[in-house]
Amino acid sequence: MASFLGIDYPTWWFLLVGGVFTGYAILDGFDLGAGAWHLFFKKESSRRIALNAIGPVWDGNEVWLVIGGGALFAGFPVVYATLFSAMYIPFMLFLAFLIFRAVSIEFRSKENMAWWRKLWDVSYSISSILLAVLLGVVLGNVLQGMAIGPDLEFTGHWLDFINPYSVLVGATTLALFMMHGAIYLTMKTEGRLFVKITLLLRRSIVAFIILFLLTSLYTLLWIPHQTDHFEQYPALLLIPVSAFVIIGFIPWFARRKHYWKAFLFSSLTVSLLMIMVAFALFPVLVASTSDAAYNITVYNAASSEKSLGIMLLIAAIGAPLVASYTFFVYRTFRGKVQLDETSY
Repeated sequence: MASFLGIDYPTWWFLLVGGVFTGYAILDGFDLGAGAWHLFFKKESSRRIALNAIGPVWDGNEVWLVIGGGALFAGFPVVYATLFSAMYIPFMLFLAFLIFRAVSIEFRSKENMAWWRKLWDVSYSISSILLAVLLGVVLGNVLQGMAIGPDLEFTGHWLDFINPYSVLVGATTLALFMMHGAIYLTMKTEGRLFVKITLLLRRSIVAFIILFLLTSLYTLLWIPHQTDHFEQYPALLLIPVSAFVIIGFIPWFARRKHYWKAFLFSSLTVSLLMIMVAFALFPVLVASTSDAAYNITVYNAASSEKSLGIMLLIAAIGAPLVASYTFFVYRTFRGKVQLDETSY
């Protein structure tokens, strides 16, 4: 099997897809979280400031989702096909809410009527909440495993994606993004709005920690295959231990008003949780609850080696360009939000 730096191409693509989705979770995670808080702000000026805090970056953040979906399709077409057939409804809902969220952001300030702005405020906030939940629901089903048959096709019921574990992971994802978004908003706001967001941040930290502990306990008790690699290689336990330690530092930094450090550690939390998922799954991409022989892995789901090699070269050129552009945008729009005639 062809390899680069001693790592085979399917594994490189596993790392690439995981890295892109991690970037998406960090970047779009905070603006989904900011959107989830939107209806908690009662004043028109507060809502405009919160909206303009993500205004210059939200659409660029979603580019990472497009890249991730394209990379998954290109590198592992079998996974792409199976996931979309198994979870057609949540993916279609996800697409619909993405559209409603984008339309809400752009249409909200086109008219001055109170009912018009309230309509799009509700649409924007609800769409942000449900997008975060749906991401968690999809992740929960991947972690738990799905009914995959001998042809690597989904054989379960169309409503199987709704189950206690996926709902719990969805709620945890929402709490994580709301905490992440609240931290981001503290760095972009000031005055009375800033004070209110700091109070909301405390609540979101408590909610996330409780849900994270419940999800971890559920995983240990009822999803035992997720801990197999950690039991086999005890050194990997350093990852979940680090995650718990870093989560503990978030409220510590928040109490001391070191919000950029809290945001950094919140981003690290997202990264470490995604790394935990990667180590728990690899080399499996989607586990079969019917028979382990039907597991979809990085090897039986990958494109041809020639295709992977060519696309890996393209990704090596394109990924740094996207990362550089993202850094440039955030660098340009750093600092507190100031409303003007060009604001939403």
